[in-house]
This record gives sequence, C-alpha cells and structure tokens, in this order.
Amino acid sequence: MERSEFLSKFGLGVIAVCAGCGLASCGSKGNDPAPAVVGGAPQPPTQGSGSLFTVDLSSELQNVGDSKISNGVILVRIDGGDAASAFTAVQVACTHQGTAINYNTAQGIFICPAHGSEYNKQGQVLVGPATLPLHEYNVTINGTSLTVSA
Repeated sequence: MERSEFLSKFGLGVIAVCAGCGLASCGSKGNDPAPAVVGGAPQPPTQGSGSLFTVDLSSELQNVGDSKISNGVILVRIDGGDAASAFTAVQVACTHQGTAINYNTAQGIFICPAHGSEYNKQGQVLVGPATLPLHEYNVTINGTSLTVSA
C-alpha cells in the first residue's frame, strides 16, 4: 500500500468514527442531561420550606455589604439599621448556569462571575445571559434575630 492510499483510507475511517461520535451525542434536548453546575452553587430551596436559617445581628452582618450564604441563599445587608428592608435574600445560584453569585456593594447589584449576568437587589435580571430572575426570600427580624424563610 502506498502512502497516499494509506492516508486516504485512514482519513475516511477517522471521519466515519468522528461522525458517529458526533451523531451519537446529538439528540433531542429533552434527553440531554441537566447542564453541569458551574461554580457548584447549591440549588435554592423551594417555596414553603419554612425557616431556612437565622442570623444574630448583634454579631453578624453589621456593615453594609456584609453577606452570608446558607442553604442555597445569599443574605446581604444593603442598608443601615435593623429593619427587614435593610436586608435582601435571594438564591445564590445564578439562573443561567448555577454559578454562585456575589454582591457588589459599590454598584448595589448581584453579579455572576462566570458569564456576567447582573441582578438588582430583588433578583430581577438587569444584564444577561440569564433570563430568569433569582428567587427572593422573606426576611423577618425579631429583636437581634434575623430569619430567612421560603
């Protein structure tokens, strides 16, 4: 077998194998596995889950911009004082691909570090690629005890 004949036959075999692999991976989107969670953020709790966690305001979240992540929720102090309106609690997993979001105190928004989605303090999408809002959770305060609930 001459070199050109070998390369020709070898090339056709490789193309056939690669085409088979590509076709095997193509299927209806309904059969595809769920996308991998980038950044490993936990999935948010469902509505009606009750109390998710409690924070002692005498020792935690004392400064604007301080945050705490627990049970798939990010709680942030967005203002001074100890009223419920001084805090926001939203799911920590970006609705685009599940990356853990961060709060940018200077801009007053949540930002996904993976693809740049931005959300306002209530979790509404400001900039994509995310198209769905973050779930917002209830914040209640009793004395120095703050509770986040679904």
